[in-house]
Amino acid sequence: MATQQGCLGGRLHADLTEHVPSYRAVPRELLDQIWHRHFQRALAVVREGKVPAPEDFDEADVAWDRVARGVPLSDGLRAFRRALSAIRDLFLAEATGRGLDPGLIVDRTKRLWDLADVASLQIAAVHRQAEVASALLDARRRADFLRGLLYGTLSAAEIHSGAAIYGLDLTRPYRALRAVPNGDVGPDALERSLQSRGRGDGRVALFTVLDDVVVGVVEKKPETGGLEVTAGLGPPTDLAAAHRSFRAAGRLLEAARAYALRGVYDLSDLSWRVAVVAEPELAELLLDRYLRPLEAEGEFGALIEESVRGYLEKGRHVREVARAAHVHVNTVRYRLRRFEELTGTSLDAPDTAVELNWALAARELKAVSLRNRCTAAELG
Repeated sequence: MATQQGCLGGRLHADLTEHVPSYRAVPRELLDQIWHRHFQRALAVVREGKVPAPEDFDEADVAWDRVARGVPLSDGLRAFRRALSAIRDLFLAEATGRGLDPGLIVDRTKRLWDLADVASLQIAAVHRQAEVASALLDARRRADFLRGLLYGTLSAAEIHSGAAIYGLDLTRPYRALRAVPNGDVGPDALERSLQSRGRGDGRVALFTVLDDVVVGVVEKKPETGGLEVTAGLGPPTDLAAAHRSFRAAGRLLEAARAYALRGVYDLSDLSWRVAVVAEPELAELLLDRYLRPLEAEGEFGALIEESVRGYLEKGRHVREVARAAHVHVNTVRYRLRRFEELTGTSLDAPDTAVELNWALAARELKAVSLRNRCTAAELG
């Protein structure tokens, strides 16, 4: 049998490349090395009638090589079974041709099948370990690339290299995204969902999890459907400037969370409200100027604020405000006039409209923050 190892190995190689296409990526010299290992192990089983223990099978190098070359586990097991079948057929031909005892032939044939079973289980185990380790390594590399890209620490050469690896087009603009899960969804599950939703129609999306926040780059605003997520989406830019888009995405995420919003928000969605969150001192100043003077009026002050808010929301149409509040037009006019008296401002002034909207948004932020604290206290 030993004299026929090379010839049999050549036929096996031709058989594998024809029937197991993924093995075409494995160089012939590597297949010859593995074939020699399997053949010698099988000869030892035929000679001694003993099958090695699972821990005596060292297939880690083979598993890593196959995983790196994209050979699936099913193909690896098919190749091994074909190799053992070829060795078994050779043994049966030689043993019967030389008149070995039939009982011995049956015993050694059974031992070869035992070898196939034990080795297959071990190959499967180390292959899965290699797949998991490879996936973790790839995830770490992807995280390192995105961290450098989004924080602006990569060189031009590193950006080009990473773009080639992860399928990013250097000629196309991308938008940075920062997202946090809501409800029971964890960051890893959110990453997978965004990854699948961000791709399609030839688009590319690349994400990772950094400090429990899903970050990445997309070509267009992802559809979230019923996904429990709050996210900020930066403006489109080339990859070399992705860190600028990432900073903007951070501010947008902070604002969206402050307003307890759900979904993906960019600057066109939140506009000046982003600045309300970022400038708490200015918000306090405008609250003092426009809304706190109403508090001395008690319940009537709350009605004044309601009418002023409606006045701004309805495009300064008093009749629409009155219709929505189910009150007379003159009632609304009186409330608006009283607001101007209490605050010393004019609702017709452009600055007043801007500053009053800012103050109302700041009041909304405080209400959201209070609700969140109450919810947290109840849960605690």
